[in-house]
Amino acid sequence: MAPTPLTAKQMLEKLVSFPTVSDQTNLPLIEFVEAYLQSYGVSSVKTFNAEGNKASLHAVVGPDVNGSVVLSAHTDVVPVDGQNWTSDPFTLTERDGKLYGRGTADMKGFAACALAHVPKFLGAELSRPIHIALSYDEEVGCFGAPPMIDRMLAEGPTPSAVIVGEPTLMKVVTGHKGIMVFKTTFTGHPVHASQLDRGVSAISAAAQLINWLDERTAENKANADPDCLFDPPYTTLHSGVIKGGTAHNITAQTCELTSDIRFLPHEEADFWETAFRDFAATEILPKMKAIHPDCDIKIERLASVPGLDREEDGVAEALARRLTGDNAETVVVYATEGGQFQERNLSTIVCGPGSIDQAHQPNEFIESTQLLKCATFLDRLIENLK
Repeated sequence: MAPTPLTAKQMLEKLVSFPTVSDQTNLPLIEFVEAYLQSYGVSSVKTFNAEGNKASLHAVVGPDVNGSVVLSAHTDVVPVDGQNWTSDPFTLTERDGKLYGRGTADMKGFAACALAHVPKFLGAELSRPIHIALSYDEEVGCFGAPPMIDRMLAEGPTPSAVIVGEPTLMKVVTGHKGIMVFKTTFTGHPVHASQLDRGVSAISAAAQLINWLDERTAENKANADPDCLFDPPYTTLHSGVIKGGTAHNITAQTCELTSDIRFLPHEEADFWETAFRDFAATEILPKMKAIHPDCDIKIERLASVPGLDREEDGVAEALARRLTGDNAETVVVYATEGGQFQERNLSTIVCGPGSIDQAHQPNEFIESTQLLKCATFLDRLIENLK
């Protein structure tokens, strides 16, 4: 007996009900999707994280030939702690044409549309297949996509285009910035504050690095290309979290700084990381050690996600523009898994339902009309792949 098809709204209701916050498992959602696909005779492959409590999933719908189109989404969502929701964030709630729930915009809406379209994909006699790719841990560093992509490429079929369905109001996004996140731990030498010349304040050392980050941002702003589409149109270096010190009258023994660098896609991540590490090692640390040899600076890269750069004669861009009719050149400043697909020589764009303005917000929502627009997009994709 054939399964009863689900609408995109019904599928979204199912997906939202799984509280896939990044610090929790996503396996119940993945197992639901696996069973759903299997009910239509579609097999899928899970790729687990090292701990075995999270997995990505990819499936191929259609013939086993190269030239597939990947529909990519992440399954994890950001926390709701401390947010003032007017309804249960993990129960889809409809009000005035808007569907409320955590992840509705970012980005279970796109996943719901893709999964709800599986019966149509199967009934269309596609000449080229459609990949469905669902990752984990995008919100905390885009850790889940790379092993999934590597496995997809190893096991085939080889995609010709990737559509990452982050919320863009179904506009075609051809570029985004990359991001690196660092945790820098400073170890100073504590003394009574009245003997300041004998001690090393880890906080003061961190302040030097903070100043360097601010100065580089100011330089980048001053030298920005006025024709650059990004807003702001330059690489930014930012200090987000600082923790250190125990008392006002003791030089701080430790200080921890978390910072990020959001770089333009044509710039090399290695350039910025090298500059960051070199300044700490050559300009800050020697002065600390000159006072006490036990002083130290340790830098840990927490995340590194490449930018997405517009491709010359990009297959994915040409396809998405045919499907949407959108010919505007649009870029965004947040990072996605798109750069990770492109880094592996897969033509990639970002295009999906919903607005990024709703992402991570209390009372996150997606408009029902956006799901309809995405459904039309997928219908046109089917016609293109017949």
